[in-house]
Amino acid sequence: MANELEQHKAKDFTYSWVNSSRFLFYLQVTCLSAFLLGACYKLYHARYKGAPEVAVPESTQYTPKYK
Repeated sequence: MANELEQHKAKDFTYSWVNSSRFLFYLQVTCLSAFLLGACYKLYHARYKGAPEVAVPESTQYTPKYK
């Protein structure tokens, strides 16, 4: 019975803090990397594409031209 309990504890995630901390570290690194790649893709997709051509009336320019 004690041997079975020891084998169960060796395989259990919560009893081995070394294995669980390593797993949680790699999980955190993976999630952070996925988040950063997703954010970079979103910023690239919504990037500034240049100023549009806007028709400015001649009477509102710095030196207005009147008729």
